[in-house]
Amino acid sequence: MTDTARKVGDHDIIEKGARLGMVMSGVIHLVIAWIALKVAWDLGGGSDSADKSGALETVAGGTTGPVLLWLTVLGFAFLAVWQASEAVVGRHGAEVSDRAKAAGKAAMYVFFAYSAYAVTKGAISSDEQKTDEATAGLMSSPGGRVAVGLLALAILGAAGYHAWKGWTKGFLEELRSHPGPWAVSAGRAGYLAKSVALAVVGLLFASAALSSRAADAGGIDAALKEVRDQPFGPYLLTVVALGIAAYGVYSFVKARLAKL
Repeated sequence: MTDTARKVGDHDIIEKGARLGMVMSGVIHLVIAWIALKVAWDLGGGSDSADKSGALETVAGGTTGPVLLWLTVLGFAFLAVWQASEAVVGRHGAEVSDRAKAAGKAAMYVFFAYSAYAVTKGAISSDEQKTDEATAGLMSSPGGRVAVGLLALAILGAAGYHAWKGWTKGFLEELRSHPGPWAVSAGRAGYLAKSVALAVVGLLFASAALSSRAADAGGIDAALKEVRDQPFGPYLLTVVALGIAAYGVYSFVKARLAKL
């Protein structure tokens, strides 16, 4: 099984497909950043959802939407396959935690690929709606509040990891060579901005666990709107949006220099 996974991960098609996925991730982050700016300043009515689903629907609305969506489906699918092979082979870190992280990313990219595919079929609900429904289902089960609380801690842990990765420039370990100072700055800003968004998501889930109200939970869209509603919120959200855009730019660099 390990030999098969290594051959799959080393295949030229898988590598090029994974790099395509990183490029499309960059595109999605740039779109999310633009929607976040619209939310911050109520541009165009601010009706778009500043999350993955909203970004995919925005991409779909363009003249090249169908092509970009299918490229997104393929790119995320290839990223899922590559991460799955990393989980089995463990070349870039043989520790159990590294393999588990790769497996988690593989599952995440499968979900992203499915979400993009659902948009091509016109059958996707907002991330906010899905979050509320999933949280409500979890809260109604035995021990549901504890489970939501643990989920909140996991999200806050992920936020802390992103902050650490950005502050220490740990993301450079994923690259074959130094990308240059501007790319490093973009990566740091991007990881720190994502850590802020994730931290707010984690706090929203913690609030839901403490209050027993599933509606208090929320995804990235709810988190960014929470930032907007704070004192000087539009300015804070603008800074976060620029950081998310910086991560999108860094994703293009990563697509070229990532160790695969």
